[in-house]
Amino acid sequence: MVAAPAEHTYSDAEVETWLTANLPHWKLERGWIRRKYRTNSWKGTMMLVNTIGHLAEAAWHHPDITLSYAWLEVRLCTHSAKGITGKDFALAKKIEDVVQWQPGSEGGALEGTPRDDPRFAYVKYD
Repeated sequence: MVAAPAEHTYSDAEVETWLTANLPHWKLERGWIRRKYRTNSWKGTMMLVNTIGHLAEAAWHHPDITLSYAWLEVRLCTHSAKGITGKDFALAKKIEDVVQWQPGSEGGALEGTPRDDPRFAYVKYD
């Protein structure tokens, strides 16, 4: 059996450049790319955790997640490569696209959650 080639790990400077250009709310810190999402409630936090869990499982690349009542933090690093790889960038981008999706602002058939009723408050969008 031939071993797969090692995954390319990016230098800190390359990671910072990529994040600035593509995911400005994500930051490199202590070897991880990180993003904190704020929600309006425990319900919103749990919905985000489940969404991110689905994306991670489908991608077969799993983040570390820390959460509390109205926030969660996602951390990505490719453990097998001992650094940040394209897998981390790709999953972070997919998470960001899904979590920040606001159908009501697109003007299509999907109206999005009501903005004037706190009972339906969900994610605190950037």
